[in-house]
Amino acid sequence: MVIGAAVVLFIASFLDFYSFSGYNSTFSRNAWDNLGTGLGTYMGAVIGAVLIVVNRCLPQPRKVAGLDLGAVGTAFTVLAAWTLLWTLLDLNGVDAGAGLVLGFIAALVLAAAAVATPLVPALQAALLSAPKPAVAHPYGAQPPGGYGYPGAQPQQPYGAQPQPGQPLGQQPAPQGPAAAQGVTPAHGAPAPQPAAAEFSPFWFAVPVARPLFPEDGSATPIAELAPGTWYLAVEQRGTALLAQTQDGRRGVLQDTSGIQRG
Repeated sequence: MVIGAAVVLFIASFLDFYSFSGYNSTFSRNAWDNLGTGLGTYMGAVIGAVLIVVNRCLPQPRKVAGLDLGAVGTAFTVLAAWTLLWTLLDLNGVDAGAGLVLGFIAALVLAAAAVATPLVPALQAALLSAPKPAVAHPYGAQPPGGYGYPGAQPQQPYGAQPQPGQPLGQQPAPQGPAAAQGVTPAHGAPAPQPAAAEFSPFWFAVPVARPLFPEDGSATPIAELAPGTWYLAVEQRGTALLAQTQDGRRGVLQDTSGIQRG
């Protein structure tokens, strides 16, 4: 609604704003014959619509000088509709042109849509869907079916590691009282004893762009991990991960919250 109303408003600015008949002649002007009307009113509303759409397309709302872009754009559209309303009511002896009437209707629809957007849930849907990790082979060095590659076998959540000798995705052997009583798996092999968990490299994707820092602890990032790409975690260092980029560089990913394991 915002985009459509802005397009109609822009077209209306080139139509007759008002006309005057007298002395056997007709005189008309459009909004661009007066820059205060063309730029200040019509284009002001169009710019407001652009700010609203841009703010909706960004992952997070942006602020300029402490003001939300969407709120600024809404103010522009309301002001344009208010100005055209009083211009339409106070013509001072001239006839309203198609550009003024159509412009007021478009500005009114634009302002109504801008104001209703944060109030109506149906209008708050994201304009762009969130990026999804690519399913294509990330490096070319690890064929499908290798450790941790998405789609190889059912994977375990980040932090739960398979036991030594257990194929990735296979359920661990019974532990606790059942294991103490000698219960064995269905195929008859003795249940393996619990062992200390060891880190196994795996593929992962980040939900948002995150910096990758050097292994020596420097504060200057060496790369930025982007959403939609799979990266290889080669080592765990506390809560951080030693990750490898597509071009072979290795660094420390300090923020591992919300990562998607392949």
